[in-house]
Parts: sequence; structure tokens; C-alpha cells
Amino acid sequence: MARAAQEFRTGDTPLPDIVILAHKLTREYDMGSELVRALRGVSLQIRKNEYVAVMGPSGSGKSTLMNLVGCLDTPTSGEYWLNGQNVSALVDDQLARIRNKEIGFVFQTFNLLPRADALHNVELPLIYAGLTARERRARAARALERVGLGDRMDHKPNELSGGQRQRVAIARALVNEPSILLADEPTGNLDSTTSAEIMQVFGDLHRQGQTVVMVTHEQDIAAHAARVITLRDGVVATDRLQAA
Repeated sequence: MARAAQEFRTGDTPLPDIVILAHKLTREYDMGSELVRALRGVSLQIRKNEYVAVMGPSGSGKSTLMNLVGCLDTPTSGEYWLNGQNVSALVDDQLARIRNKEIGFVFQTFNLLPRADALHNVELPLIYAGLTARERRARAARALERVGLGDRMDHKPNELSGGQRQRVAIARALVNEPSILLADEPTGNLDSTTSAEIMQVFGDLHRQGQTVVMVTHEQDIAAHAARVITLRDGVVATDRLQAA
């Protein structure tokens, strides 16, 4: 089933329930003798509390799109609105503030501090938010409880399974209460059984109201999402809702 989207024109403001809006996004890279057109005019809208998987073959533009959605890069042209704010033309310092406030990242590699316990790993993003140590610990504990690790807060990464380490990474992404949870191949380092457990976590978070956008090349992982966007050659090839 095709995904209907309200028509958006340059100069418009997205509706309040639209958390991500891309309008004719392009991204070009000058490689010296060659101009690489990674994105060729991508337009899409994602509403609050949607669970979306982004798929596509190598070179399709999905990583470039996620870098733009995650405010890690800026488009060559077009507009990108995040939670009602046009972030397309922001400078690096402004993008960093948006990233810290609005986006929780989950990566294929867990990126945990090996000598720190789960609680400290999760509270790290809050240090830059200026919260007291007590507030940081309380919020980190709540985030760990949300992913089912309330009894593993004092364990270091080498004392946790791969699935538990990814749960710590998810809790860290949630601790700032972001507008979107952005997951890039979140099960890439996990076996099939553990992958299913992690997808259950994402499903639970979505049911609790969290907006989730996940990049994956695996069809069985994308099947957990409610909506699948497929990119090909820098454009949206398909955008469909999936049966519950």
C-alpha cells in the first residue's frame, strides 16, 4: 500500500505531527574528477510515533539520507525539517545541539566505554546537558529499566552478552528523551536469536510512543517496522505500509 503524504511546498511549515520532513533533498560529493549524486531529490514525511525501516542496496543513498536525518551532514539543496524546525541550513554548532536534544543514535557497533558500567555508559550524554549527578543517575536508571536491564546497571560491557550490550546502547540513545530513535543496522553484529530480542525492544519502545527510524539491508529485520521506505539510485523507489 502506498504511503500518502500531504503535499509540501517550499516556504510551508510542516504539520505539528510531522517529526521528519525531507523536501527535494539532494546531496552531491565532489570527488575531483567525478561528481557523485548520492541523493537526487528525496521527499518524505514521517509522523510522530511511526516505526519506519529504510532499505536499499549499496550505493542507493540510504546512508547519506540517514546522515542528513541525523544532522551529521547538510544537504546540497532541498529542505529538512526536524520536529518543526528547518535544520537544512544550520551551522555545525547548531546541528550538534539539535543532535543532542532531538536524536538518539543506535549503531551496529555498540560504542560502549569498556571500563564503565552500564549506568555510567548510559548517563554520558547527560553530562553535556548540565544535569546534576543525581539527576543523571536517575534518568540513566529509568532508561535501562525501559530496555529490561534494571538488574544489570553495575555490569561492565565484558560482563554482558552482545544483546545486553546493544540494550545498553539503546538505553543511552533514549536517555535524553529524543524525538526520534535512529538505528543504523542495529542487529548487524548479533545472531538471529539475539536480533529477535533486540527487535522486540524496538517494538516495545514504539508501542510506548517512541518514533523509530531504522536502516537495514535485512528484509526480516525490516519486517518488524510498520512502514518500509526503499531507496534506489538516490531516490525513493517504494514507500509502503506493512500489515500489523
